[in-house]
Amino acid sequence: MAAWIPITLFAAFVQNLRFMLQKHLKATRLSTGGATFARFVFSAPLAFVIVAVYMAVTGQGVPHLSLRFWTLAMAGGLSQIVATMCVVALFAHRNFAVGITFKKTEVLQTALVSLIVLGEGVSVPGLFAILVGFVGVILLSDAPAAAGVPWHRRLMNPASGLGLASGVLFAMSATGYRGASLALGLDDVFLSAALLLFIVATSQSLAMAAWLALRERGEITRVLANWRVTALVGLTSLLGSGGWFLAFTLQKAAYVKALGQVELIFSFLAATFVFKEKTSGRELLAMGFLSASILILILAI
Repeated sequence: MAAWIPITLFAAFVQNLRFMLQKHLKATRLSTGGATFARFVFSAPLAFVIVAVYMAVTGQGVPHLSLRFWTLAMAGGLSQIVATMCVVALFAHRNFAVGITFKKTEVLQTALVSLIVLGEGVSVPGLFAILVGFVGVILLSDAPAAAGVPWHRRLMNPASGLGLASGVLFAMSATGYRGASLALGLDDVFLSAALLLFIVATSQSLAMAAWLALRERGEITRVLANWRVTALVGLTSLLGSGGWFLAFTLQKAAYVKALGQVELIFSFLAATFVFKEKTSGRELLAMGFLSASILILILAI
């Protein structure tokens, strides 16, 4: 089995745990910005320790950081911030499992973004999978009908916008990280992933801190005051992002995201056994289409 497969499965599992924690923070304590900031502020120092220790043990120095690296890394980091905020805000509109499914439209869009930015295309079966997934997205985005409300207005609801926006932004983020990791030109894939993680997490922490200081006064204090939960968000963010970055270094972003949609299974389990939420028949059908899309993409690799 190729190394990127178990790494991706681990990253998807840990990421699902992080979204569960962030849903809890959003619902009980913090704003969307605060819940998003929590994932970065604690992971950056941990990433620094990992990089410093690893470089000291292996005797390696800091590689050349080109303009292409900085451009792709920062674009990926900014996209990830906004995408995460969209997902956290989405929880207020639809239940946990559906929110994660909306977010996972990223795999269908990563193939296109990767083709445009990195020149990494997908196969014909991959294109078929995108069409199958599109059916699922349409079904999922159609909110329960209200009396006298036209179908096109039901499709254009806030949950649809937030979910699809997060998918586009996560696709841009994955492509940026893949490109930035390759731009380092290192044979040591672990150092590439760890260094990228530290640089991105640090820049994201600074950007979010500045935003909260200007727009949501007191939110940084609330994040730190609830450190018992927010620190866990940071730890799961570190483990999940580290896994994604390592997988992106080893394999095309579109394929990594395709396998990463196994997170749908984890989210269903969380919605059922942790949050005690129910899912409608229409939403189950939509998730079935998206799950079929995942399977086709995996088989097409």
